[in-house]
Amino acid sequence: MNDILDKFVNYLVIERRLSRNTIDAYYRDMLRFLTFIGYNIINDLKKIRRSDITSYLMNLRKEGLSSSSRVRHLVSIRVFYRFMLNEGFLEDDPTVNIESRRSWRKLPDVLTIQEVDRLLSQPDKDSLYGIRDMAMLEVLYATGVRVSELISLKLNDVNIDVGYLISFGKGSKERIIPIGESAKEKIIGYLNHSRQKLLKGMSIPELFANHSGKKMSRQGFWKIIKKYGKFAGIKSRISPHSLRHSFATHLLERGADLRSVQQMLGHADISTTQIYTHVLKERLREVYDKSHPRA
Repeated sequence: MNDILDKFVNYLVIERRLSRNTIDAYYRDMLRFLTFIGYNIINDLKKIRRSDITSYLMNLRKEGLSSSSRVRHLVSIRVFYRFMLNEGFLEDDPTVNIESRRSWRKLPDVLTIQEVDRLLSQPDKDSLYGIRDMAMLEVLYATGVRVSELISLKLNDVNIDVGYLISFGKGSKERIIPIGESAKEKIIGYLNHSRQKLLKGMSIPELFANHSGKKMSRQGFWKIIKKYGKFAGIKSRISPHSLRHSFATHLLERGADLRSVQQMLGHADISTTQIYTHVLKERLREVYDKSHPRA
């Protein structure tokens, strides 16, 4: 088992280029799974069936693991079997027909378009901080980047003329994401009227600066978005990830394909992006229940 897992880790490092934390999580998940199904006794991966995997997932539920943790375990198993197939160790993938059931996964908090509009209209367009906050919120919603990626954006990562930015996600993977006219306009306004004054004569490579002229922190931006969420009268829980989830959901609602959204979000596995199809189904159900006379 250790030999198989060592090869799996090498695959994650060399071919998938995942972060150390993600690799460690996949390794722990697979060690737990293989121990559960008694791999040391079976000693033949070809004997593992779909029923063994579903039994394992149900056992995780009995042990009290959260829905998100159970989904992560399933993703780990899928990546493992993809590796086994690619290496020619196996010919069949028992995870193919196993769905990431809605009960296993917590659906993300998604804002409506009206709520996003209210949120983005809250910053004071005449103040240094308001101009900066407006630019950060617009970029977050326009690109769906993670908050860690947003605050790490460098000046050179943004090409205003062409209309795209370069983001470095998990495992330092680089991806190019388009930005719309509204976000470009807010970035230009921030660069022309706010950034230099916030820096107070100092110099940093990052695009967004805090009140001390240093790189914006995660905690600092969390406080900013929660403040504006309160001002906007948004009752649901709101965080930087809310705009990332809203970005993906609103794109899919308007016809974007799942693969394109996966690339823009920087998801290594399409199954992670598929959660947004569940969000769309939930919304359709709500619309039907509210609108149909016999619902």
